[in-house]
Amino acid sequence: MVLVAVLVLLAAGGAGVAGTIALSDCSLSKLQPISLGENSFLYSADGALLGSVPSSTNRQPLALGAISPWLAKATVAVEDRRFYEHGGVDYRAILRAALADIQAGRIVEGGSTITQELVRNLYIGHPQRTLGRKIEEACLANKLADKLTKQQILAAYLNEVYYGRHAYGAEAAAETYFSRHARGLTLPQAALLAGLPQAPTLDDPILHPDVAVARRNEVLAAMLVNHDIDQAQYDWAVRAPLRLDPGTLYSDIRHPNFFGFAEQQLVQLYGRRRVEAGGLHVVTTIDPRLQTAAQKAMTTHLPSRDDPAAALVAIDPRDGAIRAMESYLPGGRKLQFNLATQSHRQAGSAFKPFVLATALNQGISVYTYFSGPPELTIPDPKCGTGETLWDVHNYADESAGTMNLIDATAHSVNTIFAQLVDKVGPQNVVPVAHRMGITSQLLPVCSITLGTQAVNPLEMTDAYATLASRGVHHPPQALALVRGPRGVVLGQLEPQGARAIPQKTADLVTYVLQRVVQYGTGTAAALGDRPVAGKTGTAENYVDAWFCGYVPQLATCVWVGYPGRELPLENVEGVGAVFGGSIPAAIWHDFMTTALAHTPVRQFAQPASIPYPSSNYYSPSNSAQTTTTTTTTTPSVSPQVPSHAVPPATHTQSVTTTTPTPAPPPVTTTTPAPAPPPPVTTTTPAPTAPPPVTTTSPAPTPPPPAPAPPATPPTVPPDQNPYPGAN
Repeated sequence: MVLVAVLVLLAAGGAGVAGTIALSDCSLSKLQPISLGENSFLYSADGALLGSVPSSTNRQPLALGAISPWLAKATVAVEDRRFYEHGGVDYRAILRAALADIQAGRIVEGGSTITQELVRNLYIGHPQRTLGRKIEEACLANKLADKLTKQQILAAYLNEVYYGRHAYGAEAAAETYFSRHARGLTLPQAALLAGLPQAPTLDDPILHPDVAVARRNEVLAAMLVNHDIDQAQYDWAVRAPLRLDPGTLYSDIRHPNFFGFAEQQLVQLYGRRRVEAGGLHVVTTIDPRLQTAAQKAMTTHLPSRDDPAAALVAIDPRDGAIRAMESYLPGGRKLQFNLATQSHRQAGSAFKPFVLATALNQGISVYTYFSGPPELTIPDPKCGTGETLWDVHNYADESAGTMNLIDATAHSVNTIFAQLVDKVGPQNVVPVAHRMGITSQLLPVCSITLGTQAVNPLEMTDAYATLASRGVHHPPQALALVRGPRGVVLGQLEPQGARAIPQKTADLVTYVLQRVVQYGTGTAAALGDRPVAGKTGTAENYVDAWFCGYVPQLATCVWVGYPGRELPLENVEGVGAVFGGSIPAAIWHDFMTTALAHTPVRQFAQPASIPYPSSNYYSPSNSAQTTTTTTTTTPSVSPQVPSHAVPPATHTQSVTTTTPTPAPPPVTTTTPAPAPPPPVTTTTPAPTAPPPVTTTSPAPTPPPPAPAPPATPPTVPPDQNPYPGAN
């Protein structure tokens, strides 16, 4: 009863009370407002809401003019009837409450004002029913009343008061219970919300609708007494049903995989405490139209519940903006992780462009010829395991034969790329791949050329985007614009990239990868007259299948596989064994067709020059082969070239190998040296019968002089930059 006595004393307003308050030495300037937190909201590039990043509370501050006037009137009527008549403390209300408590023998009525409630919530925190705390609260309320207008105090209170269900403030409450903005609250709805702060759990209208209606009608009665409404309005409002429409604004998230990644980038850039404090307005890079296109492409080609999963990422190579990020599990099943960023699967032959780029950096020509038998043992011990040499074989979407690096890439020949990685050194491939955008740990082993190490679709797309941007790497970015609670710009998309590989290397890799789509393993990805560069990838035993490709304005990777387990992709939608050039390439094609529907066709920049090798045949060191001399007149690509491929010119080639010390076999060419690009052309159809093969032994044919390089290398006109005006 000590507290009651103090309340009576305060109500008396005597000199002793004034002295007691003065002794409390309260000062607003000495107190820091409690961080109430508020939600941050993320939007797509077209302004559509993706979802909210919750702080510890759901809260969206508003100006008083953006809140229904019914809520303000209802709050004053039920919480602080004389709000506009007193200062920070209502001594008359304190006396009335004290007398009611004495009569009841317990605390049944409070005498706190809206200003006191605001002080308690804004500066003090959880109330403690002690003499010192009540005196401090009253003192601070008077100080605050001297500092702020009544409208400012009421607006602050309506923005921070707790309405239950994690909703702080009028806007959050309106969204939580009625799925509408606070501005649109009706009289019955406003009265319902105004009655919740005293007991938000007991009066919860979702759990206890009858109790909530009774409390609402008490508020309406207080408004009638306070002359805020007339009898007719009261009679209508008390008969109105609750008509709750629980909102999902704070729980619904569109494009959850991308949303989670964007939230991670927010934390990385601004810190967890800043993000949890909330109030951020974030425009992301995602394009909902492309998200829909990705979903449609995957569901079209993988419609059955038992089909494997898929993931797709699309990046703008000019600035690293993520335009699409979609994970798909057939049958509407939910994934517990993001396949685009968290799955780590073997890339297969889709990793070969990084080995090719490393070779080009070292001056190896794309016209260097290799023998690519179906199976090959690499004699270099560094590629072996212990005493066992590395045995490589061609499988899945790969052909075999003797060919240059252009056709070896187009037909994805493992045995040729095994020789290539041995020549360039796997320890040199790792930093090239990392600079281009691969972030996963890579071991410097020869099998890196076959994509045996785990990567995810995001980093693969990022690395291919580096090729599309002619060797400039832009980190993948999900955030286009970030504003703070007061609209201050905190950050925006950073278009500046860093040189990862020389421009001439990137242009040459693109030149080669175009042949993959024109006549190699990736023809299913062709987009008509729009130039496309890309690469298929298939892991051993068909457990993963990829297609990664790009045009100058957009780079996209598609992965298909069974998440969480490595099962062969067999008998999927009529495809006996899924490889990169089948379902993944088809998904890529359909997505890019929609994504680029309103994008102008741009040509890739042609390589400034295509160097020829001093010796156009490479044989792995330390290999022992039979001594032969072979003269052939054949196309320079393998017999497995599709019928729609452009047939190259024929040439006569003489190859000599000796034992035990190998030497580059001499080559006799009966036609003029080809002038790039392309390396070889013809105006006659490909031969209809196998070319004649003559073998002589033991004397080899004398070596002819090395072929001369082209007299005038092709150059790129200064105005042939594919990027200005691209979109």
